[in-house]
Amino acid sequence: MANTLAVRPDEKILQRKRISLWNDALYRLIRSTNARVGLGIVVFLTLTAIVAIVFWPYNPRIDSDLPNRLKPPSWARQSPDKKPSSYYALFGTDDQGRDVFRRVVHGAPISLQVGLVSVSFALAIGSLLGLVAGFVGGRTDNFLMRIMDIMLAFPAILLAIGIVAARGPGLNNTILAISVVNIPVYARIARSTTLSIKEQDYIMAATCIGANDTRLILRHVLPNSLSPIIVQGTLSIATAILDAAGLGFLGLGAQPPTPEWGAMLADGYKYLTIGAWWVLLFPGAAIMLVVLGFNLLGDGLRDALDPRMRGVGRQ
Repeated sequence: MANTLAVRPDEKILQRKRISLWNDALYRLIRSTNARVGLGIVVFLTLTAIVAIVFWPYNPRIDSDLPNRLKPPSWARQSPDKKPSSYYALFGTDDQGRDVFRRVVHGAPISLQVGLVSVSFALAIGSLLGLVAGFVGGRTDNFLMRIMDIMLAFPAILLAIGIVAARGPGLNNTILAISVVNIPVYARIARSTTLSIKEQDYIMAATCIGANDTRLILRHVLPNSLSPIIVQGTLSIATAILDAAGLGFLGLGAQPPTPEWGAMLADGYKYLTIGAWWVLLFPGAAIMLVVLGFNLLGDGLRDALDPRMRGVGRQ
């Protein structure tokens, strides 16, 4: 009983320290202008995706109105007798007479799906490989890292193109390809962080009191290596969305008539010479906006989770 009572104050102190660290990181994240702007863009994109899925259903396979193809942006409602095109062509129409605004809005959940799923898969697999390689070392480390080096020897977009070309075009294969090419990035980050952490005094102390390898990894190494992995994950979401748009532009991503922004650019660029600028402008602006949002949020997270910045800006 005496031992239990003696430990409790220390546990409370450690708990308060952990809370204060996270509160300090949250404080610096909120004070960062870049982080606030990036978070606002990301929240706006998420709400747009939810509204598109729940409140504004869309079937691209039956969306066509050829008499109203390539109409410029306008607030005027189409005449009621022209079905199914009774809508405000806020962003104009494309080569099939489809509302560009509606397709851009319904491209938001696709981009979020690509970014979140591909980065989550790559982060989980890459971080696991990096933790094992850095903690175990020896031949295991050498074997895993040589595989990562081989993958890093290829430009990411070319490797993704090769994977999609081998498996066939489509959104699922695009997500798989982007996930695979990002695994070495997280493996390298996790390995380097693990090599640094396992030399710390608290790891030696935990080993001396009998902690096994699983406990060391789960309770000490993994929590202390999350900061750079989280930051890289946030930044990689923007890169994944951009890569998906590039594959879509090449015809290897989501296939028509799916309203994916890269595919929309591929369908519309040929009409730029006849003055249909809106077919390219709005999908391109959507890609630019979401990439900017995740990059700004990643920069803010990087500064907020940097222990060297702790206490900076507080009065």
